[in-house]
Formats: sequence, C-alpha cells, structure tokens
Amino acid sequence: MRFPVFAAAFLIPLAAHAAEQKPAPLTTAQQLDKLFADLAKAQSEDDANPIQTQIEALFQQSGSPTVDLLMARGQSALQSGDTGTARKMFDSVTGLAPDFAEGWHMRAQLQAAAGDDTGALLSLQKTVALNPREFNALAHLADMLDDYGDKKGALATYRKVQALDPQNDAAKRAVRKLSREVEGEKI
Repeated sequence: MRFPVFAAAFLIPLAAHAAEQKPAPLTTAQQLDKLFADLAKAQSEDDANPIQTQIEALFQQSGSPTVDLLMARGQSALQSGDTGTARKMFDSVTGLAPDFAEGWHMRAQLQAAAGDDTGALLSLQKTVALNPREFNALAHLADMLDDYGDKKGALATYRKVQALDPQNDAAKRAVRKLSREVEGEKI
C-alpha cells in the first residue's frame, strides 16, 4: 500500500511543475511568420517601421558565430568607409555560408556602390532565391530592373515587395507608375 501513496506523492509535484513551465520559444521561422502577419496589418508606415526593423534583425541571424562576426566586421568597415575590408568580409561570408541570404544582400549593396551592376543583380537574385521575403533586396532588385528598362520585371518585383510590406510608400509609388507604363491606363 505504500507504493501507490509514494507514487501519488511523487507525481503530484511533477504535474504541478509541468504546469508551471513556459511554452517553448518561437523558432526564427515562426517569429518571422508572426512579424510578417503583423506587417500586413500595419495601418501606416510609422506602424510598419518597428516591425520591419525586427524582421531585418532576424534576417541578420546566420546561426553561425563566425558568420555573424564577419557580418558585424563587414558592416563596421562599411560604416567607416572601408569598402575594401567590407568587401573581403562579405565575400568571406558568402564563401563560408553560401545559403545565408544576407551575406549576398550585403555583397550586392557593395557591388552596386562600386558600379558593378551585373554583380549586384546576380547577388540580389541569389538573395531573393535564398530568402523570397527579403523585401529590401526585392526593392533594390526592382529598382535595378527598372533602371535597365525591364519595366515588366520591375513591376512584378515591386508587387512582391508590396505584398510583403503593404505600407512601403516607395513600392506603392513604383507600382502606380510602372503599372501605367506596362499595363496602360485603366478605363
């Protein structure tokens, strides 16, 4: 008779402890899904800005301390105007972590700034292939497509930006302008 009493005495605290445990934290993908849902509901650009910042911070997480260090050093070099070092850092990131979209995105920004539009286009395409929700890279890609005369491609890409970030005023303006150019005036 002692065993059932002992078992009951042991199991009751375990059940109470289990009830006290907090739910598991959300994965990065779950956090992004929630943030993108919040972004879709934002009523203004001011409401959208902090959500965009949180999304961008999650995009920066590579999962590798080495890659994160190289990214931080590359961004620091970029901010101080040392584009040569920044380029080396981002090239190292894309070499070590070819599936990390933000390494390609940072590389594209440097390539565009250096006038290497072909390289920038390729790096932006790689970025959005790896992370189709990278709205900043999509917007940059759309800008470049527009600049090079691919109005239809630019319009489709800006519409992707707008679908991800409905309060993006630059994308709204570009969609209005390009839809008139590509599709004509609505009657």
